[in-house]
Amino acid sequence: MTVIGLDDTDSRTRGMCSTYLAALVAEALVDAGATVERRLLVRLNPAVEHKTRGNAALALHTDADPDAAMRVASDLIERYAVDDDPRTSPGVVVADCEPGAVSPAVAAFARDALREFHGLDDALALAADAGFETRGWGTAAGDADGDADGARDDADDSVVGRGRIGALAAVGAWRAFDEWTYEHISYREFDRCGTPRDVDEASLFAAADEGYPTVWDTVDRVEGATVCVPHAPGPILHGIRGDDAEAVGAVAAGIDGERVERAATFVTNQGTDAHLRDGDLGGLRDGRAYRVDATVTEAPETRRGGHVFFGVGDDGGEPSVRLDCVAFEPTKRFRDRVRDLRVGDRLTLCGELDDGTLKLEKFAVRDLVETEPTVPTCPDCGRSMESAGAGQGYRCRDCGTGAAGKVPVAVDRDLEPGWYEVPPCARRHVAKPLVRGGFDAPTHPER
Repeated sequence: MTVIGLDDTDSRTRGMCSTYLAALVAEALVDAGATVERRLLVRLNPAVEHKTRGNAALALHTDADPDAAMRVASDLIERYAVDDDPRTSPGVVVADCEPGAVSPAVAAFARDALREFHGLDDALALAADAGFETRGWGTAAGDADGDADGARDDADDSVVGRGRIGALAAVGAWRAFDEWTYEHISYREFDRCGTPRDVDEASLFAAADEGYPTVWDTVDRVEGATVCVPHAPGPILHGIRGDDAEAVGAVAAGIDGERVERAATFVTNQGTDAHLRDGDLGGLRDGRAYRVDATVTEAPETRRGGHVFFGVGDDGGEPSVRLDCVAFEPTKRFRDRVRDLRVGDRLTLCGELDDGTLKLEKFAVRDLVETEPTVPTCPDCGRSMESAGAGQGYRCRDCGTGAAGKVPVAVDRDLEPGWYEVPPCARRHVAKPLVRGGFDAPTHPER
């Protein structure tokens, strides 16, 4: 078996798509007489600075000869990759082994690629140790023969073949991860890239309803958004995600619109929360995504732009370790859930830490504050008591009755215990939708 890893062939602004190139490579291998057993779409750390758009790397599991695989992949990269974008730095890695038989070191590299940061030198050294062939392209001076050649500079956007980092992670992904979902991607005619997409929304919403909940994040019904239809100027017409390969294909088949030139179904780590790690407030680092327990210590506040911020502290309620959290405006109605939080609520928070602030993807209410201290009411006349002076409690001026201090009064809460999430229109590729299940408390899915 041969594993081909590909990455960084697209552009944030000029279109193209690494999945499209992987589909072309797979077709070329099949045309040459090989079998492609599996197409893998692997989302990597969404906080990586040098990502192109969705930070996806691709792997093909095939019985093709390794040399032929490298030749076919290289030819198509040179033909289709956006090599004049200084942020695009294509790379390919070819491994002559079974996908599940890569070394533990390569599998660990793949796992860390979702949660940490890798350098090109480290990737090339590991690939060389494993006996994998690599090749890289880019706009920096130097050759593209796969050698490091001292061409790594993390501050330089034009390093040759940086995509070999993601390509190596894609090679190791099958051994690294246990949970997989599916995406069926339909591609438009290539010469239509950059023009408005023609997708019939009525048929799209109907197909999404038919496939739900096995097929998820196809649309956002509340916002009226066609989530599966990208806006970037690339070749993807729509991408349908779900838990079953046949189901995502069936939903795609039910969508009317412009002609589909080709389609491919990928096995993917999207919708799995594979980027999250368990953390504690005192040990969080920027650029990583966490699942962390905390207590609300500062009430939610809506700031300029519609972003909602609040503060949390240690699970005991004392903010000896303090953290800012935010629900950004694009998370839409999720912000209303955040606004409903009160000081003292105990939560589990999920999100990426960026510049010391946790960008929320979802949270679980573990314990709600059900009462608030209120000025006591006189039991005789029903009027609110008044302060009797510092440290002297409260007293009714008319009746003379007294109370030692404020009394707890039940408050109505719109929130219930359980998990809340951003809506489909704001969900990150790798974040797990609540509808998929497997959570440790009741869920309140958005659709």
